[in-house]
Formats: sequence, structure tokens, C-alpha cells
Amino acid sequence: MPFARLATATTPTWHIGLGLAAVGRPGYINLGRDRDLGEDRSVEALRGRTHELLDAAYAQGVRYFDAARSYGRSEEFLADWLTARPDVDDVVVGSKWGYTYTADWSTDAARHEVKDHGPATYDRQRAETDALLGARLDLYQIHSVTPDSPALTDKDLHARLAEAAAGGLTVGFSTSGPAQADAIRAALAVTVDGAPLFRTVQSTYNVLETSAGPALAEAHDAGLTVIVKEGMANGRLAGAHAPDALKTVAEQTSLGCDAVALAWILRHPWAGVVLSGAATVPQLLSNLHAPAVDLDVDQLTRLATLREDPRAYWERRGQLAWH
Repeated sequence: MPFARLATATTPTWHIGLGLAAVGRPGYINLGRDRDLGEDRSVEALRGRTHELLDAAYAQGVRYFDAARSYGRSEEFLADWLTARPDVDDVVVGSKWGYTYTADWSTDAARHEVKDHGPATYDRQRAETDALLGARLDLYQIHSVTPDSPALTDKDLHARLAEAAAGGLTVGFSTSGPAQADAIRAALAVTVDGAPLFRTVQSTYNVLETSAGPALAEAHDAGLTVIVKEGMANGRLAGAHAPDALKTVAEQTSLGCDAVALAWILRHPWAGVVLSGAATVPQLLSNLHAPAVDLDVDQLTRLATLREDPRAYWERRGQLAWH
């Protein structure tokens, strides 16, 4: 398992990874994006921003980097960074397949990505990822598995993934939607020749959306590495957008709402890596204060009041505009 490399890290930030969804393409659904990125969303501007974030993250002890085929040119930006730094040999690199980026570097495209979990898409996107990341790729995940995904039942696809795993690639999956727990449990039951297929799971989990928690604990107990995404709820838990209860706790800790929100996730024993989705270096550095936050019982009780119904949470997320 490549994630065993993270256990040798000496800084507390090794539990935090950097996700590139917000900087690999000009349009995304995170709140505050216009302020964070400004007007220059050119390929070279975002390439430079991505490299700055990777440099800052690595310098602070972050050792997991997460991309996807649908995150615009995130794999390309990450590959460029790795090529320019041949001495960086202690990181874990993950990417995802199953969505195709279709926005053509536009922020107002009718569709930004198209989902397909079939074997043909896997073959095409695996070749595309290999052309960029090659042997640096450690983890390849099915992007956004839901309970009705054919990826859970397609034996041909399972055979392809098992072949990749036999060749040394770690195979995982991510989830989304109000039925994440059902998707996780279904994926845990997938086997090839009697052996579990998946070794990692990446799911949305934050103080607003906690429904996947018990299933993620089960995945951890089954030996999977758990990666948490969207810990900031696409910006709903940051800065001015944060709910009052979170702001109050942040004031008590003298740190940002973002650090408190990520600290709340880190305290779960099953959380192996929690992703920062920072778009700026100051955001990243603020996120990286999370391991220093020590939440007391009263603060945890206050944060527990923020929990939303999963369907309401995902309905609101679906209404966030690409900008």
C-alpha cells in the first residue's frame, strides 16, 4: 500500500492531502472562487498557481496529492511539478477516472463533465493518465460511485482493475450523493477471485454532512485507507460563509473556521487523509493549522448542531453554480 509511506512522515500535516479540483480548471462550484482566482484563469496562470500550492504543501509536510481526469489539466500540472522536482520521491499520487472534462477551459459551459463508469472509459482514461503520470501514479479511483453505478457490478471492469492492482497500482473509489453509505458498503462487498478489490475510499464528510461516517468506519476496519473530501463543504464552512456556531468555536480557538472544520474531521480515528481544496497559499496554510486545534466537549456539542439532512445537503450542493 503506497499510503504506508505517509506513516514515515514526521510532521502532523501528513494526515492532510492537497486536492487539485479547485485549481486544475477555470470553473468550479466552490464559493468565493472569483475572489480566490481573480480574472486570469489562463492555463499558464493556473499551472503556476498549482505549482505554488504544491511547493507550499510539500514544504509543510503534505505528502498526498489528489487529481482526476475531470479536473481540467490537474494531472498535467501535477506531472509537470513532479518532473521538475526529481528529488521528490516520498509523495503518494492519486487520481480518478470516470468523468470526462468537457468544458474546454470555459467557466460557462453547458456541461463541465460527463460521467461514464464503463470499461471503455476506464481503458481510455487509464491510458491518458499513464501518459502524464506514468509510474508516479500510486492510486487510481473510480470517480463518484453511487449505489446504481455499473462499476459495482461490471465483472469485466473488475477484472481490468484487478489486473492493474496485480501490477502494483492501488485501486480505490470515491463516492458522492445522499446514499454514500450504501455505495461504500456495496463496494466493500466487491471481490475478484475471493479477494476484496478496493483498497481506498474517498468520500464527502464534514460537519454538515455526516451520513457516511459509520460506513467509513467499517471501511477502515476492513483495511481500507479512508480519504475525506469536501471537508469545507465547497466553501460553506469558510470565512464569511461559515455558520455562526462554527465562527464561535473558531473565535475560541483563535484559528480560522477552515482549520476548525478540518480538525473536527481529523479527530475521527478512521480518517486517514483529509483533503485541503485550497485555491491559494494563504488558504492552504490556514488549513494546515487543523492538527493544532483541540476541540473540547462543549465545542463539539456546538458543532454537532450543524448537521443537515443528507438529501437537503446534496440538493443545495447541486444548486451551486460553476463560476
